Amino acid sequence: MASRLLTRDLASIVYPSEDGQPMAESDFQRTPLMYAVEALRRHFRDRSDVYVSGNLFIYYREGSPRSQVAPDVFVVFGAPNHDRCSYLLWQEPKAPDWVLEITSHSTRQKDQYRNPRLYAALGVGEYWQYDPTQDYLVPALQGSQLLGKRYVRLAERWSPDGTLVVASPVLGLELHLTAEGLRFVDPQTGQRLRNYDETEHERQAAEQAHQAAEQARQAAEQARQAAELARQREQQAHQETAAALQAALARLSAMEARASEQS
Repeated sequence: MASRLLTRDLASIVYPSEDGQPMAESDFQRTPLMYAVEALRRHFRDRSDVYVSGNLFIYYREGSPRSQVAPDVFVVFGAPNHDRCSYLLWQEPKAPDWVLEITSHSTRQKDQYRNPRLYAALGVGEYWQYDPTQDYLVPALQGSQLLGKRYVRLAERWSPDGTLVVASPVLGLELHLTAEGLRFVDPQTGQRLRNYDETEHERQAAEQAHQAAEQARQAAEQARQAAELARQREQQAHQETAAALQAALARLSAMEARASEQS
């Protein structure tokens, strides 16, 4: 009886998908957040078992709506790829494998101390921080891998052009900090992951290039047809001239023959 009551009580608990507080993010925080979510979603779009989201509540203790965290960006390998109002850990296969926090002075305490402890306890394999305004984090992009019960910084390197490069074993991608900001790069192809706007821009550019190439092909075909027509007309004129010359020669020969007979 008590078990049934407990089950019913748990089922009646509401886990809000929002906290009612306005989002106070600057463009510096919002832009990389949107890029990361869109780029990673597009990268894993053919994987039905990879879930990518951001600014979504993760409730990690059933029966306790206050036991929640909302990573700026997170990826779960092994979770169905469909939209959710919130991520209820006890209803999902596992906790996130990868988390990124867009950090700043206002969130420093949470991102540097509370979140790492919580994410380590949940078993999040990699914890990343990006400080787009370079308020305090040096370097401004850092990744850590969970070893045992604590996070250990991932190796960093600098490319000749000054780009900071950190590889993510979990994602199988590299995170680059360029003059443009945070970018994901596929090390297998060397291609940068695009968001929707960048992909759409490239698609439109490719379509325009295709149309220009088709127009050039049609113009070349028209020029070829015009040249062929001119060649045929020239050949016809040459044949007509040759026929006229032959006819004239025939008439001259006939005239000479009649003149010879008369003499």
